[in-house]
Amino acid sequence: MAFSHPSIASFNPPSTISPNKISETLIKTNNRTVLPCIPNALNLKHSMDDVHIKHAKNLKEMKRVIFNQVVREDPMDGLVLVDNIQRLGMEYNFEDEIEAALQRQFLMFNTQSSIDPSEHELYEVALRFRLLRQGGHCVHACVFNNLKDKKGKIRGAFCEDIKGLIGLYETSHLSMEGEDNLDEVGELSRLHLNDWLSRHHDFRSQARVVESTLRHPFHKNLSRFMPRSFYSNNYQKGWISTALQELANMDSNIVKSIHLKEIFEVSRWWKDLGLARELRFARNQPLKWYMWPMACVTDPRFSEERIEITKPISLVYIIDDIFDVYETIDELTLLTDAVNRWDLQAAEKLPDYMKICFKALYDITNEFACKVYRKHGWNPIHTLRKSWAKLLNAFLVEAQWFVSGHLPEAEEYLKNGIISAGVHVALVHTFFILGEGINKETVSLMDDIPGVISFTSTILRLCDDLESAKEKQDGFDGSYLDCYMKEQQGVSAEDAKARVAHMISTAWKHLNKECLTSNPFPSSFTKICLNAARMVPLMYSYDNNSLSSLEEYVRSLLLQ
Repeated sequence: MAFSHPSIASFNPPSTISPNKISETLIKTNNRTVLPCIPNALNLKHSMDDVHIKHAKNLKEMKRVIFNQVVREDPMDGLVLVDNIQRLGMEYNFEDEIEAALQRQFLMFNTQSSIDPSEHELYEVALRFRLLRQGGHCVHACVFNNLKDKKGKIRGAFCEDIKGLIGLYETSHLSMEGEDNLDEVGELSRLHLNDWLSRHHDFRSQARVVESTLRHPFHKNLSRFMPRSFYSNNYQKGWISTALQELANMDSNIVKSIHLKEIFEVSRWWKDLGLARELRFARNQPLKWYMWPMACVTDPRFSEERIEITKPISLVYIIDDIFDVYETIDELTLLTDAVNRWDLQAAEKLPDYMKICFKALYDITNEFACKVYRKHGWNPIHTLRKSWAKLLNAFLVEAQWFVSGHLPEAEEYLKNGIISAGVHVALVHTFFILGEGINKETVSLMDDIPGVISFTSTILRLCDDLESAKEKQDGFDGSYLDCYMKEQQGVSAEDAKARVAHMISTAWKHLNKECLTSNPFPSSFTKICLNAARMVPLMYSYDNNSLSSLEEYVRSLLLQ
């Protein structure tokens, strides 16, 4: 059940077409995806060279003027600037400058114990709190203790402060377990914003901002996939806004060109690998598989890494198809045993299609480990092998449940499902290929499943179960809801869904704590784990289980 299974178009190797057809043929809706070769490559290279030169010049000027003047002169403008840069998805260009700005804000924030309506703007306090937490600074939610009156409602001074309520609602999504007060004021702000929307449809510009915030809270979404309506209304006007937009447009064009090249590389690798020819029953979706590292590993510098991460992700899906579609327990047990032993000889008794798959897994994983060793001086083969063994053992458990007709207890299902989701395999490979923070402590944690990974996987597994976004396949099709309702006789479907929704919220709180407090993993890796959790509702079109949503995301990144 790896990464879930919504239906998505197949993806063919590149074909040559004319320039004016690129836009309309990159993504097809007739269940075939065609990638064109890039024509006039020399002209395109010269054009992109010009963009890179202008981008570097504008970026240097932006850093010099804005961070040396605006941030120091006006702390609130500095906060809004950092927020806008993050919303435009280009914070990797300003890492040092953002951290310096947040350090200054952190010193100011620590002098506040709670909000006094007569002294502080709710929006400013909420924005500062959110940005500091997102940046990994330890700030306490007690600052919001005075927001409610004796009746437990938001105090009158804040009820019509729409900008402040937007900031408060956004902030509440960074709560950790035990911060009930922050959860409560977040829910109250949601109610007030919905009530305001029902009464102010004519305020179209501000209504779009409120609607966007309620549907896409920043912390739980990927900035490059979010509507830009909030940015344009984010209270930063004049030349700064214009300069940011111009820089963001250039940055976006550079990123798109990088991603397009990566798609061609992935296409070429997948075609040369030949698994699509040999395993015709399995999915042939390299574009979908590439979407995970493209969305989660956002820094343009990690181009080679995104391509490498796509390889194990593709194998997770292919092996999952073997277990779901071509399963006999004896053969699946032999395959699982071969992976546990990591021995090509152990695969001799397997049917041919399993031999081919195991050989690909064996070669790709060993090659991946060699690349990590050459780049970072650490051989991760033991941990990589262990991650694959865990995955196939979990797949086998689910296959045995299906064959026996056994529906496990809910917690047993979830414990196994966190592994069979495949998130652990993908993130372990990601950790090693990025190379930051590799040491005995972190590798030892990776040998198991650390919280930053398990909570991410929990979110994916439970969201998938709650939204019933699984592809209809022959295979174990139980879910946490099925197991829970069988276990708790008489519980209603709605109550079961409410329980799962609460569990997802709790998993997010745990993930927030893992990412926002001290842990042995570098912030670059924890951000990728966060992005993987954010990717869940984007990858699977829950409102309309079709390819259209994914097509729009790809189109927006690579074409528009």
